[in-house]
Amino acid sequence: MDLTAPRAHGPVSLRLVRSRDARVLQQELLSNRQWLRPWEATNPDGAVSFDMRLGVKRLLQQYRDGSGIPFVMEYDGEIAGQLNVWGIARGSLSSATIGYWVSERFAGRGITPAAVAMATDICFNEMRLHRMEICIRPENVASLRVVAKLGFRYEGLRRRFIHINGDWRDHYCFALVREDVPKGVLNRWVSGEVPHNVASIPPSDLVQP
Repeated sequence: MDLTAPRAHGPVSLRLVRSRDARVLQQELLSNRQWLRPWEATNPDGAVSFDMRLGVKRLLQQYRDGSGIPFVMEYDGEIAGQLNVWGIARGSLSSATIGYWVSERFAGRGITPAAVAMATDICFNEMRLHRMEICIRPENVASLRVVAKLGFRYEGLRRRFIHINGDWRDHYCFALVREDVPKGVLNRWVSGEVPHNVASIPPSDLVQP
């Protein structure tokens, strides 16, 4: 499957990461350390080297292997962050997970919901996956707004699920299946047809920040 052509919605575009993006991505990550640290995955076995050249190389290998799709998010042609589709499973599961980060200076411009919608549509329509999942820390209010805007369905609380910022953190799980969005995620959002309250978290699962 050739995903090299960029996808765009207004000023927001989504394209595969390139090796030459490593320098810009590393600069963005370093200049956004305080902004991103609360949401960054960490290694419970200790710190790992921070080398985006190696990181991009590994992401592109995962793409060639069919286990992931590494995108960059752009705003008016400028790199604003990354969105990775990872853990792609084929066969009877046919699913994947979305993770992302956006630079603080681009926050609040609608970049993430547009990029998540486009990535999900790619996975459903071109990759022919059946289920897409996003897991979000209870404290991450901005990301909770993203899944609410796009109508990802709340599916449960996962206790101490991912190692983030130095410890195992609880996450809320949200998902869509292809049948939920026959006209596409982006089209449903833009046309105002997202169902209300599907991302609502029941009181029994609420975690105090």
